[in-house]
Amino acid sequence: MNAVVLVPGEVKLSQWCAIYQGAPVKLDAASAPRIVAAADAVARILAKGKPVYGINTGFGKLASVRIDDEQLAQLQRNIVLSHAAGTGAPSPVPVIRLMMALKLASLAQGASGVRPETIDLLEAMLARGLTPVVPCQGSVGASGDLAPLAHMAATMIGVGDIFVDGARLPARTALAAAGLAPMELGPKEGLALLNGTQFSTANALAGLFGADLLFRTALITGALSTEAAKGTDAPFDPRIHQLRRHAGQMAVGEALRSLMAGSAIRASHREDDPRVQDPYCLRCQPQVMGAVLDVLRSAAAMLETEANGVSDNPLIFPDTDEALSGGNFHAEPVAFAADMIAMALCEIGSIAERRIAMLVDPALSGLPAFLTPKPGLNSGFMIPQVTAAALVSENKQRAYPASVDSIPTSANQEDHVSMAAHGARRLLEMVTNAEAVIGIELLAAAQGCDFHAPLKSSEVLENARACVRAKVPHLADDRHFHPDLETACALVRSGDIALAATTRLPGVVQ
Repeated sequence: MNAVVLVPGEVKLSQWCAIYQGAPVKLDAASAPRIVAAADAVARILAKGKPVYGINTGFGKLASVRIDDEQLAQLQRNIVLSHAAGTGAPSPVPVIRLMMALKLASLAQGASGVRPETIDLLEAMLARGLTPVVPCQGSVGASGDLAPLAHMAATMIGVGDIFVDGARLPARTALAAAGLAPMELGPKEGLALLNGTQFSTANALAGLFGADLLFRTALITGALSTEAAKGTDAPFDPRIHQLRRHAGQMAVGEALRSLMAGSAIRASHREDDPRVQDPYCLRCQPQVMGAVLDVLRSAAAMLETEANGVSDNPLIFPDTDEALSGGNFHAEPVAFAADMIAMALCEIGSIAERRIAMLVDPALSGLPAFLTPKPGLNSGFMIPQVTAAALVSENKQRAYPASVDSIPTSANQEDHVSMAAHGARRLLEMVTNAEAVIGIELLAAAQGCDFHAPLKSSEVLENARACVRAKVPHLADDRHFHPDLETACALVRSGDIALAATTRLPGVVQ
């Protein structure tokens, strides 16, 4: 995999996705002068002898406490150790790698005042596969993701644990094995490392990337379900969607029409079909999934902007030797984006579950009850539909907006927070739930189309169905269903179904 060169402030969404998927990371060398200029500015600000938040004062509610020059190194070390107070299971390694890359790009914009050697250590840890163990709980999304980022910073000073090739090692041991040494933090550096939204943003991006692949796969399973139910493609006519003008709706209508183009199953009931209209779960796919696409694209734009910004405090301006305190650490944009992604994931699963329920009901689909040739003796897809319903309900419960919650912290100094970390962290679990729903639909739709043999669907949908049938045979009689479901989930998660369809589908990360 090619290395991603981080050009601070100009990193594309596709590059962040590549980093999340394991691509090596290199910092653009052109950022070096900005880093040096900001570090030099911190030295000049200190020389003036005035109190400056985060450089020679306490933190949060203790900002009025002046710290003597000989205690500045201890001040920065103390903030890291005291703030590394997270709890819960370790965050996934890919998410923390992405968090580190986001922090690297932010610091390299030259507004945080860290020294080049601090940047170098963070970049070296990424390059050598050293991923800090970061507990997943403990951030309220302002003042930044303090606890998670403090756990990252702690490993840079030799405290805490690091994952290396799946093994969990003491930070000092892992650094030494990689030819690196713990650093002593300079003025402002501890605060710069742990002040920011990178943990929330990394989790939100991970959820976005999962939702993007899931969305494209759900277009395929939705089209395949339409074929299994012998539904019409008339609702996908572009004239319908052009009148409403929503970009996502038009894109989804075009995609569904393209997926079904050339289908012999569709041609078989084009004339003299007594049905006038299909259920909403088939007919309204462009409207529902189109709205999902628009929401995901909106969230993606917010997250791409956040990923390329600086969310530190205070910010250093070398041209005037100023350290300005503000609130860029407040992760409200990330919280809103995460809430939007959560709602989108809910709707992807919700409409898919309705299609599964339709397919197993002979009164709606015209197919054998529960998609089994011998209903009664066999239960077929009866309980997989129940499983899908359970997962959809669980995702609904998880989708309560995190951004509408707030709880004061730091003795009411930090009196409004975003809850972005929680809002973003739930997304990967929601993706996993929705993947299983789409996996069940994949199996059900493929099973439904089997009953139409020798008629076939379109070439692209038959490619997707062949991908399923290569690993999961037709369900003639009841068998242990769990292995089939796990295989289907793996096909969805890997992107194999989306690739098998061999057609370009709309999405977010292009």
